[in-house]
Amino acid sequence: MTGNLVVNEIYLSLQGESTFAGLPCVFIRLTGCDLRCSYCDTAYAFTEGKKQTLAEILEKVRELAKPFANSKLKTQNPKLPLVELTGGEPLLQKNSLPLMRQLCDDGFTVLIETSGAHDISTIDPRVRRIMDLKCPSSGEAERNLFPNLAHLKATDEIKFVIGTLEDYDWAKQQIAAHKLDVICPLLFSWVHPLAPAQQNKVLKKVPAGLTPISRKDLVEKIIADALPVRFQIQQHKIIWPPEQRGV
Repeated sequence: MTGNLVVNEIYLSLQGESTFAGLPCVFIRLTGCDLRCSYCDTAYAFTEGKKQTLAEILEKVRELAKPFANSKLKTQNPKLPLVELTGGEPLLQKNSLPLMRQLCDDGFTVLIETSGAHDISTIDPRVRRIMDLKCPSSGEAERNLFPNLAHLKATDEIKFVIGTLEDYDWAKQQIAAHKLDVICPLLFSWVHPLAPAQQNKVLKKVPAGLTPISRKDLVEKIIADALPVRFQIQQHKIIWPPEQRGV
C-alpha cells in the first residue's frame, strides 16, 4: 500500500467504550481535529504526531495482533483484537479510508470513532462507525452533520457525550425526532471531568447557564424515562489514571 498518515500513537489496550467495551483493541490514534469540544481528553492529538506509511501502520497493527493469532483459543467472535481508528478526527486524513479497507480485508473487526462533523458515506461498509452527535455542552453542536444519519446501519453506533441536563434533554429530543433507536445502538457517555494534565486552553468553554449532571443522576433519568440507550463510562479511566496515554 502507498500513502501516508500522520499518527499520534498506536497501542494495544482494552476498548473502554461502545458496545465492544472490555475487548482487546489496537488503537490507531491519528493526528489533527477541527473541533475543540469542551470535554476533549486527547487535545495532545491536535498537533502531536509523525508521518507513517500505510505499510508501516499495518505492520505495527499485525505485530500487536500476532499473539491473538497464535492463541489456541479460537472461539472469539469477533476476531480479536479489534482495531479502532480514533483521534483527533480520523476522517480529516483521506488515507484513513484505504487503511480501514485493508484492515477489513485482513479480517479485523474495524471501528472508527468520528465526531459526526464529516461525511461518513465513503467509509468501507464493513467498518463499524461510532459517530458522535455533539450536545450543547460540547460547544460544537452546530457542527453536527445530520445528513450522516441516512448513511448509518444497524452495525453502527451513535454516541451522545452528556455533561449537563441540557445535553440530556437535547439528546432525548434527537432520538425522538429522528427515530434513532430504530437505526442502531445509542450510547449515552457521561463526561468524565478532565484531569489537570488534560485541560487545554484551546478547548471550548461549556456555554454559560448549563446545569452539570452527575453520572448517578444521568443513569436515574435514563431509567425514569425508559430511554432505549446504553449508559457507558470510559472504562480505561477507571483502570488507569485518567490522564494516562497509550491505554
